[in-house]
Amino acid sequence: MLDVRRLVLLRDLAHLGTIAAVADAHAYTPSAVSQQLAALQRQAGVPLLARAGRRVTLTAAGAALVGHAETVLAVLESAEATLAAARAGLSGTVRIGAFPSAVRTLLPAALAALGRDHPALDLMITELDPTAAPAALRERRLDVALVHDYDVVPVPPEPALEAEPLLTETVYLAVAADRPPVPADDPVAASRDDDWVLGSPGTLCHTMAVRACQLAGFAPAVRHHADDFTAVLALVAAGQGVALVPQLGVDGPPAGVRLVPLALRRFTRVAYRRGGGGHPAVAACVAALRASTAGYLDSRACG
Repeated sequence: MLDVRRLVLLRDLAHLGTIAAVADAHAYTPSAVSQQLAALQRQAGVPLLARAGRRVTLTAAGAALVGHAETVLAVLESAEATLAAARAGLSGTVRIGAFPSAVRTLLPAALAALGRDHPALDLMITELDPTAAPAALRERRLDVALVHDYDVVPVPPEPALEAEPLLTETVYLAVAADRPPVPADDPVAASRDDDWVLGSPGTLCHTMAVRACQLAGFAPAVRHHADDFTAVLALVAAGQGVALVPQLGVDGPPAGVRLVPLALRRFTRVAYRRGGGGHPAVAACVAALRASTAGYLDSRACG
């Protein structure tokens, strides 16, 4: 019988790429990870790993075993969900991850509803970029996460995760209010000579802005990097550049900013480990987030 804990290490090696990264994720030494993977290889009876210079890669058999490991782990997650559903009441810690604009707009109402309806749940929030959420879910540092991608920067599905659509947002070009009107047919292309305010390199928002400019035929002249959209809009209002900001980031913009809607869209989803959707605490979080999102959209429509 293959050892599930060793399968987890092999799966994480496939995602993280190095034994050192796997060791860091599990608070092991690299030597301990290597020993466990070697033991798994002996159990399997076929080579799972191959050396490529100083790195270790998966063989075809190793990659196939990772696919089976994802299925096994999803079944175990589903089994835990079944047992949790058999218990009376909801209790325990639920760790929720979300990107900053969702923490500010969607999470407060969801947390208030969960606290009212399920007072025995201990809710813990971690703010993080969506690029970091899949690893945090796989490594069980999070139970639920809000993630997003953009139509111009789609993110491929994660085999270890399930995700449900939550919100489709318009992306706006934010410009200083005293700037001459931006042509409506292609506002991004019309801003090719402007300075730009972008998110930090490596974030999806940074990648989206660069890609949108590339599609408009230019590379943006980046003057500032900022990840908090409140700060981004303040810089735009101060005449420090233009920026691309999604709907959740433009609540209450400063008076010195004009927002130009674009055809770009951001897609927000609620994600959890595959097989875990039936866990009562996960289901409660998803329901609360759906209700808070509906309330947010209603308030925007009324406003």
